Amino acid sequence: MQVTRGQISLFLCLLSCASSLGTRYTPDWASLDARPIPEWYDEVKFGIFVHWGVFSVPAFGSEWFWWYWKTALKPEYILFMVKNYPPGFSYTDFAPDFHAQFFDPDEWADIFEASGAKYVVLTSKHHEGFTNWGSPTSWNWNSVDNGPHRDLVGDLGAAIRKRSLHYGLYHSLYEWFNPIYLSDKQSGFKTQEFVEKKAMPELYDLVNRYKPDLIWSDGDWEAPDTYWNSTGFLAWLYNDSPVKDVVVTNDRWGLGCYCKHGGYYNCADKYTPGELPDHKWEKCQSVDTISWGYRRSMKLSELMDLPSIIKDMVKVVALGGNYLLNVGPTSDGMIAPVFEERLRGIGAWLKVNGEAIYATKPWRVQAENATVPVWYTSKSSTVYAIFTSNPMQNSFKLLTPKTSYNTVVTLLGNPEPLKWAPLQTSGLIVLLPDLPFTPADAWTLKLDEVA
Repeated sequence: MQVTRGQISLFLCLLSCASSLGTRYTPDWASLDARPIPEWYDEVKFGIFVHWGVFSVPAFGSEWFWWYWKTALKPEYILFMVKNYPPGFSYTDFAPDFHAQFFDPDEWADIFEASGAKYVVLTSKHHEGFTNWGSPTSWNWNSVDNGPHRDLVGDLGAAIRKRSLHYGLYHSLYEWFNPIYLSDKQSGFKTQEFVEKKAMPELYDLVNRYKPDLIWSDGDWEAPDTYWNSTGFLAWLYNDSPVKDVVVTNDRWGLGCYCKHGGYYNCADKYTPGELPDHKWEKCQSVDTISWGYRRSMKLSELMDLPSIIKDMVKVVALGGNYLLNVGPTSDGMIAPVFEERLRGIGAWLKVNGEAIYATKPWRVQAENATVPVWYTSKSSTVYAIFTSNPMQNSFKLLTPKTSYNTVVTLLGNPEPLKWAPLQTSGLIVLLPDLPFTPADAWTLKLDEVA
């Protein structure tokens, strides 16, 4: 019997699917760390982080307001409360003023889509414990029973998915002042009442209810993963959950886990490695360099400008990472115009240069100091050279690429091939056209058929 090419392809596909379906992960790090990260995550490269909660009401200092006021006893926070609120005012009294009355999830989703981001991660619960959905284990300290009186997680998720963006959820394991957690902490984490009654039921509820493509875990650093039952949850997530084949996780699952266990690595906030890592990673960065949550007192000098954001993102992608850029909405549900301006500026740059970002891989050399500093990304035999400062001359030298007679060089956004000549040993010199103005101060050379 003659076997056709189509039958062979079908057989290989079925074999691959059977192999994938047969993989079961056990609740230990050796097994869980062996799970491949779903491909969509490496391809998207750029996402938006959203820090939103009761801390958006005082909108002072940072999203750690409650902790700095009541535990760290920072004088500026104490003075802020004395000046603006009556004696006896508690942090929980802020919740009814978390109105979100102008929150339009479709408007947010339009802005995020216009930014060129391919995934969005919303805080479902920060360390304050207030949940942005009707958590059954957070009675009256959630956005359905209190404040907005609506399901913020669900509403934004529906709008995000209408635009074919991936939807992720940030979730803090611990809660600063939850008495059950504090009791477990007092026992040296020998008891797990908070995990069994609060933390894990919430995670299972989030996954089953909203089916997130990504879980961004945080608040893990005071207790080991054995206290959090992290490996048991992740085994269920990867084996039996409704998102088992697509879900991506980070590395914050217990004291000592980050940069070591889990899915991709966040390591520390705003982490950037000095060289190409051997594991998928993500840099989370905030437009407001002082805070992740919205601050009413923020100054323009404290915000990242568009060229800084583009330069940061390009470096991260060249080093194999994803770039998760944070904005903090106001308590009434608005994304500040200055944040929107930054996001739309990124999107305008990506419309021209996104080919050098999305679905690329790190090249054999990630950067070089040529005519001006250059970062490289690649797809097969195509290499992209991204330069984030104007060389201020018509010729541009690249020292690393190895050219051939078939090499073609273009400037993204300009369809005409550029004239070039090889250098004596390796590399090439390119004649540049007049560079178009871009607020991002970044341009990309596309080099086809180079090594």
